[in-house]
Amino acid sequence: MVLLRFPDRFGLLYDERFHAGILFLNAIGEIVWPVLKQHNKTKSQHHEQDEPKKAPQERHANRLTRPDMAINTGPTEDNVLNDMAKLPSYLAMRVPLLDLSEQYRALGDSIREGTNDVLASGCFILGPKVKAFEKAMCAYCDTPHAIGVSSGTDALLAILMTLGIGHGDAVITTPYTFFATAGCIARLGARPLFADIDPETYNIRPSAIQECIDQNCQRDTDGTWKTRSGERVRAMIPVHLFGLCCEMDTLLEIAERYRLDVIEDAAQAIGAEFPFSKRIARAGTMGKIGLFSFYPSKNLGAAGDAGMVICGDEKLAANLRTFREHGMQPRYFHHVVGGNFRLDEIQAAILAVKLPYLEKWAAARRTAADFYGAEFGRAGLTQRISTPCEPYRNCGLTNHHVYHQYVIRAPMRDALREHL
Repeated sequence: MVLLRFPDRFGLLYDERFHAGILFLNAIGEIVWPVLKQHNKTKSQHHEQDEPKKAPQERHANRLTRPDMAINTGPTEDNVLNDMAKLPSYLAMRVPLLDLSEQYRALGDSIREGTNDVLASGCFILGPKVKAFEKAMCAYCDTPHAIGVSSGTDALLAILMTLGIGHGDAVITTPYTFFATAGCIARLGARPLFADIDPETYNIRPSAIQECIDQNCQRDTDGTWKTRSGERVRAMIPVHLFGLCCEMDTLLEIAERYRLDVIEDAAQAIGAEFPFSKRIARAGTMGKIGLFSFYPSKNLGAAGDAGMVICGDEKLAANLRTFREHGMQPRYFHHVVGGNFRLDEIQAAILAVKLPYLEKWAAARRTAADFYGAEFGRAGLTQRISTPCEPYRNCGLTNHHVYHQYVIRAPMRDALREHL
């Protein structure tokens, strides 16, 4: 963020060339108005005519406490953006959302070697590169089975198909997630049941799952739970959003109580860890089955679409491999209707090169997150914005959070986003 590119200046919260001491911080914290008026005697006298001459720091402190100067007394997003446009060139830089080419510049030789091997082999689908990458993922996640697929969305779709979830079923999940989580459920004719999120972690809240069941479901004579409209509640899909694991110990207890399969959507959380009382587990390995997305912007990103399913059940893994390739087993014999969910060799080759760097990159993300948090605090903004929650930070984990995204909640969000 621009704010964090200039910590010294924003830490001082004052610049003699501007009238207000806070520059554009009002777009984040709604602290002071007006902002970024060009410094001149006329405007200076207009705002300070009722005050004796004071030091910059004292003038700034008064503005923070004067209600008539508060941003919520009238300024609009247009006002903020207009004043932001007056930033000097050294502050007016634009901040790109991400740079996907940086990793390829660093690892280009190794990636080209891997992809050239594929091109020379003439084997492009489910070949040795896919098998090698699946084996490496098993080792990384400490799980027996890894099945490479064409995307994170297809990973979830293949899982639901393999578990036989469809018309007449219901699946509990979060409303705050990428569309594919609920979309795959609906695509198969099942019904998504939404349980609300925790406002600090943004992950599904265990107590909300219990409330969802209490309000929408009832126990059937066979011991299963059904919605009041008759759908059988088959599974829950917790989403480890932004790189932070859900409260899996409590979720697994609820799942056992109601006989629900737990499908971990770890599309944004590869490598993230959760502290159970007697063990530490990685995202995707705690439920019945888990999935990852290797979309280019993910922590481990391909050069296109790719995904992975992991599980500990040998029969389930075998069925997934069948559904991955049109339900075919053996070749050209189709016993079920599957899909074209295959991971290609080029993507597997690229991902295999990147995987050994994943822990290093996750550590760098946490370092950046710590820097952001410290600078927000130094700028006095921690009471004005909400920074990411780290509930497992002091639990002895390596990857208590893998920061797929560093997400803040801020007043006047759209103005801040437009400025950046």
